[in-house]
Amino acid sequence: MQDLQKQKLHNTYFAMRHGQSEANVAGIIASDPATGCNKYGLTDIGKQQVTLSVQNAVELKSDVRIICSDFLRTKETAEIAYRLLQTKHPIQYSIQLRERFFGELNGLSDHHYQDVWTLDKANTNHQEYGVESANQVVVRASILIAQLEERFTGETFLLVAHGDVLQLLQTWFNHVPASEHRELPHLSTAEIRCLNSPPNK
Repeated sequence: MQDLQKQKLHNTYFAMRHGQSEANVAGIIASDPATGCNKYGLTDIGKQQVTLSVQNAVELKSDVRIICSDFLRTKETAEIAYRLLQTKHPIQYSIQLRERFFGELNGLSDHHYQDVWTLDKANTNHQEYGVESANQVVVRASILIAQLEERFTGETFLLVAHGDVLQLLQTWFNHVPASEHRELPHLSTAEIRCLNSPPNK
């Protein structure tokens, strides 16, 4: 993965965080696929956020390839983007973009995120509370980028995922340690952000 980081990427990648979800409103951590794939979809506000964000994303055209986490909140986000952009390609789902797993903190208050992030800063391999380590998240998400780089050239991808996964993936694109993921600009709900310069620039 480090060798790929040093090379010029052949495709353009945009990150999109899902819109406001029922879990966000409830203030709970919903990281277990057993529930997240079927519960905690978008709120009405979340759907409005996604609609507005996509409508303002002038860089995204109908040829964009949408890849998203298979959690309900990301699937609903991707489906709105797909309809609005009238994309030529079907949505692809990837478990590599799933929410970071927060172990025994799953279902508890989202205030516990900060507990994990503080530990991330000191040790990106920590698995306190049974959480997926920061480095594990970076590896799985960057493997997806490597797979796309092998298959495609000159394409634009919209990666629809979750806050922590995208924050950590940003560290890979920015060539900084995973310990700095909270130092990078935070992705708001439904925000779309380009992760790399287009290949022809």
